[in-house]
Amino acid sequence: MERRGLFGLGAMLGGAAALFAPKGAVAQTLGKSKLQVIKERGRLIVGTGSTNPPWHFEGADGKLQGMDIDLARLLAKSLFGDESKVEFVLQGSDARIPSLVTDKVDIVVQWMTVTPGRAQQVEFTIPYYREGVTLLLLARGAKYQNFEALKAAGNAVTIGGMQNVFLTEWVRKALPQAKVDAFESPDATLQALNARRVDAYMADQSAARWLMQQAPGRFVDAGYGWMPNSYASAVKPGDPVWLNWVNTVYKEAMMGVDFDTFAASYKKWFGIELATPKIGYPAEFS
Repeated sequence: MERRGLFGLGAMLGGAAALFAPKGAVAQTLGKSKLQVIKERGRLIVGTGSTNPPWHFEGADGKLQGMDIDLARLLAKSLFGDESKVEFVLQGSDARIPSLVTDKVDIVVQWMTVTPGRAQQVEFTIPYYREGVTLLLLARGAKYQNFEALKAAGNAVTIGGMQNVFLTEWVRKALPQAKVDAFESPDATLQALNARRVDAYMADQSAARWLMQQAPGRFVDAGYGWMPNSYASAVKPGDPVWLNWVNTVYKEAMMGVDFDTFAASYKKWFGIELATPKIGYPAEFS
């Protein structure tokens, strides 16, 4: 992002005017908004990943797809009238914040959980998904048919999950007596469930929905979700014009002119049918 020096600002405004100008006005004159920079460049640069369905992954044709990718393309379409005018920078989750603050990318759209700690380093957009964890069961031949049965079984139940220092803590928030078995990957955990080495697979709810869509009739959700967290995009701090523009696109995708596009993505990736926003008084202000 281009920035003007403070001395240049003082010369332009005059010393006294610069001292007493409102903070927002001073910030606005320090340099171009990212919005203007992107428009002049002619393409949007988005930080994302490629290994986490249904959020971002490579299809059989090798092209990126998923909910995050749909959102990035919607931003490009809203900027240029052409959803293809987006460049994806593939990165690990540990690169999301560094890539923003060093201006390697314009925005991160990468299943990023909103936390107070991260909000000290980046500015989050409005959330576009409320995530949580759930328990995935086999639809046929499972020892336990739902969450109530799992909980009633006490320490007879074994829950599988991807290896994480918090895995046992998270499982026992819902099932205090359950045994916990950790695996090196989601695929390994799923294999253990299919082989009935574990009774249930603790997975992100979005991942569980995706798996149920990919193998209809094989898996079922146990019917209880917990550990809620919000997913949002992130931008570099200090640019309210850019943040406000992205928020406008997201809000109107959820509530207004681009609702059909947003709803189609929710249906495709999560199997969720979104209700059409009510006409009349904006419900978000009620």
